[in-house]
Amino acid sequence: MGISYGVPALVYNIINDVNWGTLAVTAITFVIASRALKLIDGLKAVNFLPGLRIPFQPLSLLGVILPESTWNPGLLFTWSWRHTRNLYAHYGNDTISIVPYLSGVPSLYTQSMDVARQVVVAGHKSATFGKADSMSAALLFWGPSIVSSERDVWRKHRRIMGPAFNNETYALVWSASRNLYTDMLTAEGWNDQNTIDVPCVQTFTFKFTLIIIASCGFGLPFTWVTPPSHGGEMSIQECIQTISRTNTFAITAPKWAWKLPFKWVQQTRRAYDSMRAFMHAQVQERKKALHSSATREKDVFSRLVEASEDEGGKMALKDDELIGNIFAILFAGHETTAHTLAATLGFLALHEDIQEEVAKQVKEVTRAREGGEALLEDYPKLDKVLAAFYEGVRMFPSGVFLIREAKQDTTLTLEVGGAKSVLPIKKGTHIVVDMVGVQYNQKYFAEPEEFRPSRWHKGGGGQDKEDLTESEAFTAFSFGPRTCIGRKFATTEAVCLLSLLLRDWRVEPLLAPKASSTNENSAKSSSAVLETHEEWRARVMQATLELTMGIKNVPLRFVRRVY
Repeated sequence: MGISYGVPALVYNIINDVNWGTLAVTAITFVIASRALKLIDGLKAVNFLPGLRIPFQPLSLLGVILPESTWNPGLLFTWSWRHTRNLYAHYGNDTISIVPYLSGVPSLYTQSMDVARQVVVAGHKSATFGKADSMSAALLFWGPSIVSSERDVWRKHRRIMGPAFNNETYALVWSASRNLYTDMLTAEGWNDQNTIDVPCVQTFTFKFTLIIIASCGFGLPFTWVTPPSHGGEMSIQECIQTISRTNTFAITAPKWAWKLPFKWVQQTRRAYDSMRAFMHAQVQERKKALHSSATREKDVFSRLVEASEDEGGKMALKDDELIGNIFAILFAGHETTAHTLAATLGFLALHEDIQEEVAKQVKEVTRAREGGEALLEDYPKLDKVLAAFYEGVRMFPSGVFLIREAKQDTTLTLEVGGAKSVLPIKKGTHIVVDMVGVQYNQKYFAEPEEFRPSRWHKGGGGQDKEDLTESEAFTAFSFGPRTCIGRKFATTEAVCLLSLLLRDWRVEPLLAPKASSTNENSAKSSSAVLETHEEWRARVMQATLELTMGIKNVPLRFVRRVY
């Protein structure tokens, strides 16, 4: 009996004896001291290079989910601050430091291609720099892939992935794109109209790129009116849209969170389950077809499975590795190409002179054929179409950052104030190549805010051709040994679709009524005051972020060309 009453009494006395004010001051002092030490350690890690000192690293979970502010830049600050608070200009250097004192690791952000080469190219060869595991979580969630792997494992993935992308694949992509364009016009009723208003062109570009991936990537016979689905469950298009919106939740949520009785959680789980089941089914079907049929399919996935099976033994990819690569192809290829097509069409709508120059080339290349039919053999001649797409990539880079981590204590050579300087880098420091910064850096692109496809095609002028080639490799699809393996797949699809659209339609901005004239009567009246092209660009041509960086909804008007 004494014990049962004595222990609570003892605890009670201890609680009463505690000076809670002193304890609170001690705890606060400890927290402040520990955060100060973290800040000092971070400053030492970047050798006191000037930059931001903020609570959270912008790429950390808290940095992403908390609202953007002066003390929390947010994930897209390199885009949103590029005019108002250009940090590189403010600190007078193309490389700055970001040192958090609450959450995240110290980082260097750079818009210098010279630093990028040291980290991405030289660092890859020497293993001095490598991918940060924490930053690859979104891709590792599905399985190891060519995107998330390093060195020897990466070389294995590259060796097996390489044969899947060849001239036969690109011929398939061109043919499928041309047929799908015709299918789209018929299904959407465009053949009977001279003017088409499209409130969000991504509605079409996302669906188009998804079906091309489904048909050429997976060999699935879907048309414009029958988007891919798995076993009667959610369509793959619905799955992708859901996964894009919930990616942060998926990679950070504990297992129990997936069982919460909320509609959006259940819908998210259904999307992930459907996508995973779809991927597993595709792996098994391709393996079965490979061993039972003399006729081998030409889609990318069939070629990938075939190459893996041919390697055999330790060099063959496991099912989770095949699925990881499928994920990389499906999501990266689908979303990035769709957003870039939308951005390119938006800029062409704003620049009528450039649009007409590109359309003129399409007409000249295809005029000898009935109906202006475009063939794969025309691809090299349609360099102005490709240049417009490259410029869309430059101005809205899908891959916002290239992130590498120092795997050992090392150094970087920086240019500070016109002089070379060697900067010691501690192991664990993140180096973030800011692709928005690079592509808007006046050292590499004159008047970077201007949509100027002539940067990329023959006779465009304005830059040294050797530098232009290097810039193209970087700004379009990364650079160095890890240049995007699906580059030609994406550009083939894009050049075909853009050529067909510009051959048949003139693209214009779909202007909205100004705020002062948006009451019910004036909005419907032909006399309503519409926004200017400059106002349309300021409202529409802004970045957004899902799995990759894209562009806000682009409203366009398509007007049939009359020849």
